[in-house]
Amino acid sequence: MDFSITEEQSAIKDVIARFIENEYDFEKRMKIAESDSAYDKEVYNFFVEQGFTAIPFSEEDGGLNGGPVETMLIMKEIGRGLVLEPFLENIILAGGILKRLANQHQKDEWLNKIINGEMQSTLAFTEPQSRFQLNDVATTANKKEGNFILNGKKSFVLNGSESDLIIVPARTSGSQTDLKGITLFAVKKDSAGIEMNSYKSVDGRSAAEIKLNNVSVSSDSIIGEIDNGYDALEATVDEATLAICAEATGIMKSLHDKTVEYSKNRVQFGIPIGGFQALQHRMVDTLMACEETESILLWAITTEQDDKSALKKAISGLKYQIGTAGKHVGQEAVQLHGGMGISWELDIAHLFKRLSAIEILFGNADFHMKRFIELSNV
Repeated sequence: MDFSITEEQSAIKDVIARFIENEYDFEKRMKIAESDSAYDKEVYNFFVEQGFTAIPFSEEDGGLNGGPVETMLIMKEIGRGLVLEPFLENIILAGGILKRLANQHQKDEWLNKIINGEMQSTLAFTEPQSRFQLNDVATTANKKEGNFILNGKKSFVLNGSESDLIIVPARTSGSQTDLKGITLFAVKKDSAGIEMNSYKSVDGRSAAEIKLNNVSVSSDSIIGEIDNGYDALEATVDEATLAICAEATGIMKSLHDKTVEYSKNRVQFGIPIGGFQALQHRMVDTLMACEETESILLWAITTEQDDKSALKKAISGLKYQIGTAGKHVGQEAVQLHGGMGISWELDIAHLFKRLSAIEILFGNADFHMKRFIELSNV
């Protein structure tokens, strides 16, 4: 099978790589991480101007008809450069729901603005009790006088405090863990009854806990059909899982390359530490882990998109690999750098923190191994 990329795809990769090398060094990244918003609007506008935010959408929706390969290339470079800007939150999560379920008016009102960088958005799908189960939705939406009244809590909402539009899964029927009965609502951040507690996550990104206290929304805010939002929610989170796995492969390769380079310059007992065979073996092991992960990533992105079961299985297999091999690569990079490997001033520590966050985001290794086994009918 030919895994080579096209000239257009190569151009996407090269443009982002050059931008990160020339305009987004580690010092700038750290200044952005220390800001309240944890992202730079000018940097995000670069993604918009280059058309990257339009890539995953159809031409009918104002996009460029890109697919998993193009998204993978973007996310791998985001991983290499430790980019903080909310491409995942806006384009993959919120945009993923809208492209699957929104009517034309909603796409004109929200999706086009997200693609053009005029609106920040996110998907608030996790709750304090839900762990990794997307169907565990305790937030309720009760109909009253033509509107819906939302009550509940959403946890670890990425880009929550910066979002103008928050897509909220809420239960309109059934019990708390039923697949049917979940409806998706578009809620404006300034709606009455929203309480938001913002904070920085371990990897420097912005997140929030959100309380919905009798938040009233009109029926026009419903995305898709009432009670039938689960399938689109699962498909969107799976797409996001694939995206962060691509990001993780970029991080893993960056950790390996930086560690090899460090071993050539760090002198101990009169020679570079890279000359010690025991350390050479460890670096070969991390390279093999990177290559194996890259192969599983290629398997996942080339799986037939319409074969839902096979696609979910491939994504879970990949996420399990990220959770295990990624941890190994990150820990080895930190240990081979010694004490400075965990220092705030060195990018190794921040690459490892982001990799650790990705390990848990959208389901940890244990969760995805269980799902992989279930999908394999073992």
